[in-house]
Amino acid sequence: MHLHRDWRGLPASARGATVAMGNFDGVHLGHRAVIDAARAARPDAPLGVVTFEPHPREYFAALVNRDDPPFRLMNPQARANRLARHGVSQLYELPFGPVLAALTPEDFAREVLAEGLGVAHVAIGADFRFGRDRAGDAAALASLGERLGFGVTIVPLVAHGAARASSTAIRTALAEGRPRDAERMLGHWHRIEGEVVHGAKRGRELGYPTANMAVDGLHLPKLGVYAVLVDVMTGPHRGSYRGVASLGVRPMFGENTPNLETHLFDFEGDLYGQQLSVALVDYLRPEATFDGLDALIAQMQADEAAARRILGAA
Repeated sequence: MHLHRDWRGLPASARGATVAMGNFDGVHLGHRAVIDAARAARPDAPLGVVTFEPHPREYFAALVNRDDPPFRLMNPQARANRLARHGVSQLYELPFGPVLAALTPEDFAREVLAEGLGVAHVAIGADFRFGRDRAGDAAALASLGERLGFGVTIVPLVAHGAARASSTAIRTALAEGRPRDAERMLGHWHRIEGEVVHGAKRGRELGYPTANMAVDGLHLPKLGVYAVLVDVMTGPHRGSYRGVASLGVRPMFGENTPNLETHLFDFEGDLYGQQLSVALVDYLRPEATFDGLDALIAQMQADEAAARRILGAA
C-alpha cells in the first residue's frame, strides 16, 4: 500500500483512484461497506481511502485547549494495517489543520478531490459531513461531483442488531469489557498495536515474561486481564501466538500509567523494538491487588489456564 500525506504534488501514479472517504476509526463494518462500494463503483481504478490526520475532533479540541479523553480506537499505523488487509492500495492521510479546516465544501471538492487527487469516484457514508463548519453533506458532495467530473456513491448506515454499527457503540462495548460484542460490529477483533518497550521486567522474575506496549492516545477498553491473540509483525519471531494480557495501571505495585502487558504462551525470545498487534478476545477479570507475590502468581496461573481454555491453547 502507498501512503500519501498530502493532496498536492502527487505523482500521476497516485491519482485517479476510486476512494472511500471518512475517518475510518476502527475500520468497522460500516467503514467496510463504504470501501466495498468504492471498489464496486470503479473496479478498473486503484482502490484508495481518503482520511485525515490528526482526527478533526482532535484538531478542534486542541484549538480551544479542550482536554478531551482519548477516543481513538486505532493509531494511524494500525488503521493503515487494517486498510491494507481490505485491499486498499492508495491511502491518502491528509493533514488536517488550518488549511483544510478553512475550505468550503465546494473548495474541498474542487481543490482536494478533483484537482489534487484526481479521483475517479468517491464513496461516503450517508452521515458524512465535510468543509468549513461541516457545511457539506452527502447530497452536496454528489452534486459537486457531477459538476467536477467524479461519481459519488452514498452508502446507507450499517445496522448491528437494532442499532447502527458505529465507533461510539464499539467504544461502549470495549469500555464495558465486551470485546466479543465489539468484534461483531468491527468484523474483526479489536487490536492494540505498537512497539514493544522496556518495562520493569517484573513478569520475568515471576515466571511470566511480558511484552509491554504503550496505549497513549487510545480509548481504553475496560482495565483488567484478557485472553488475547497476538501477531508479531516484525523481527525474527514474526508469526501468530496466543496469550494473556493485562491492560491497566498495575495496582499491586503502585503505578498509575496505563499500559498493555502481554504474555505469549510457549514463547521464548526477545521482542524489544518489534511491532505487535494484540487482539482482545475475552475479558477475564478486573485488576486487583493481592496479599503477597505468591497470591499474585497463583492468580496469574489461573488466568493463563482460563485463557488457554478460551483460546483452545491448552
